[in-house]
Amino acid sequence: MPIVGMICIVVFPPWDGIWAWITPVPDTVQEQVDDAIGYGLDGIVVYVDEAGQTPAFYTAGWKDRDHHIPADPQSFFKIGSISKLYDAVAVTKLVNDNRLSLDDTLADYFPELVGRIEYADQITLRMMVQHRSGIPNLTEQPGFDWENPPKNSIESLELVLDVPADFEPDEKYSYSNTNYLLIAEIIKKVLGYSNFQYIKEEILLPLGLNNTFSSIHEVDIDDVMSGYYIGLESDFKYIDAGMVATAEDVGTFLRALNDGSLLNDNEQAIYSSIYVYGHSGWVLGYQSIARYHKDIDTVVVQFVNTTGGTPMVPFFDTQGGTKVMVSDVVYDRIVQILRREIHRDE
Repeated sequence: MPIVGMICIVVFPPWDGIWAWITPVPDTVQEQVDDAIGYGLDGIVVYVDEAGQTPAFYTAGWKDRDHHIPADPQSFFKIGSISKLYDAVAVTKLVNDNRLSLDDTLADYFPELVGRIEYADQITLRMMVQHRSGIPNLTEQPGFDWENPPKNSIESLELVLDVPADFEPDEKYSYSNTNYLLIAEIIKKVLGYSNFQYIKEEILLPLGLNNTFSSIHEVDIDDVMSGYYIGLESDFKYIDAGMVATAEDVGTFLRALNDGSLLNDNEQAIYSSIYVYGHSGWVLGYQSIARYHKDIDTVVVQFVNTTGGTPMVPFFDTQGGTKVMVSDVVYDRIVQILRREIHRDE
């Protein structure tokens, strides 16, 4: 953690997050979910898939606070960067089928980017998947606005063209949404159709996931959970920010990714070498966490429809501030409760 971040935590403590952290862990997941609303979150949905048990849903707060509609576990939610797991699986399958190569460079796929993206002839697909490309993060550029995001991939890419690299390729790790924008474009170029169409054919349909879509425009907007930012009255659910899904669909996908049923042995070896098996997500008004906990053989997905807070406290994520800390603390406490319950039953 940067020294500035450490100082901020001491001098400007994020009280909601600290209170969520120091209070006793309750006995049940539902109690913890209820308590989360007291920490300033508008709404929360939690999905728990414990091996050998029927998946459980827990909710509290609002799906739509303006119309006093309670949180609904079947609501669509903007999953943000959790979508990168699906993209990484798509890359894995295409590499296994020899339609992509992890060693091909960005310039091999898009020679026109030579001179526009620094080191385009040295940045490999593997580096982009692993966030080791050095390509600047488009969402951190001065022209990016979460309330009015770029309308398409061309506008998004323009934000980083001719911008110096953050570092030389493969020198270190630095998270960049631009990597996955380019990966989607590479897949589209190789296949002749969108990466989401491939994801649908190779991941969603085989797993029976009928509640995962590429955009809010593909679903009834009334079925989308509202999204809020601390201190603002706006409902941000109308802003298109990529994939939407139900907690159950995300949990089912994550279970399949981790138990080996989604990938064959060779694909599993490829995937293990390039990406992680769980993820969090952040877009304006929405925070999500999806992880598999091997020690208790349990998938836990958490959706929270509140972002914002005290931006001077970059405890977990400078984009989300205090409320990201609260969300992570709540998630960790839920896992503690589950571990305690599972070990008690053993």
